[in-house]
Amino acid sequence: MMHRFKKVQQVLVLVLFLNLAVAFAKIIYGTLTGTLSMTADGYHSLFDGVSNIVGLVGIFIASRPPDREHPYGHQKYETVASIFIAVLLLFVGFEIFQNALDRFLVRSTPGVTALSFIIMLGTMGVNYLVTRYEHGQGVALSSSVLIADSMHTKSDIYVSFSVIVSLVAIRSGFPLLDPVIALLISFLIFRAGFRIMKESSKVLLDMSRLEEEEICNLVLGIEGVLGCHKIRTRGGMGDIRIDMHVLVWSDMPLEDAHLIAHRVSKMLKVEYKDVTDVVVHLEPALPQESNSKKTS
Repeated sequence: MMHRFKKVQQVLVLVLFLNLAVAFAKIIYGTLTGTLSMTADGYHSLFDGVSNIVGLVGIFIASRPPDREHPYGHQKYETVASIFIAVLLLFVGFEIFQNALDRFLVRSTPGVTALSFIIMLGTMGVNYLVTRYEHGQGVALSSSVLIADSMHTKSDIYVSFSVIVSLVAIRSGFPLLDPVIALLISFLIFRAGFRIMKESSKVLLDMSRLEEEEICNLVLGIEGVLGCHKIRTRGGMGDIRIDMHVLVWSDMPLEDAHLIAHRVSKMLKVEYKDVTDVVVHLEPALPQESNSKKTS
């Protein structure tokens, strides 16, 4: 578990430096030329860096071992960090939306050069590589923060493409499209923020994470198990917990029944790599239950 958190931190630090480099390139040039859509995209990238920092803090706290006050550990702080990332996204979306509306009231024509396109294409390429790398690591490490942050960065790709379209429009004599594109950017950011918040809330509200029938079918394959029911799952990526009732013969020795519980726990942890804890409540099977395996 500690190795996983350390790897997540390393990924976030690398992505942080790349996001800052991309952000400052777009903000500085966008400000100098008065190109609102490029500047807006730059601030979006800057908040990618802020979200990386939030992720680092969340991972640092989540990596702490269980203690007396937190017997289940601190893993949910990673989910809390994902919520903060979503809030930051919504805040940035609002700022860009407001600035775009202001541009409609105060008309001006931004300056667009070949360097504008070079900067946008270059930063879009960096964002694409960052997104692929971060999402891949998020899946491999079962990290909700990395996946949420990769969604954040992925929105930059679409945003940057929209900005390039905006630059073409400005150079073609349609400067009004600049704030229009900025409005589109704000809606894309809002969408990404709400998606992250929706996924993170599933963890905080202990929403069911695995299929009950699939779990029961696996458990029924263990010798000595007559049935299973009251299956509950909760948690997030890398920390899913299962509790369930398992039926065994009523005259089975306690030692044998205890061994079955261990086999159930071990098998589920092997089948589901994100499962970290399995609580098995053993029940004696009634006569009618011993003739047919119970699954609900």
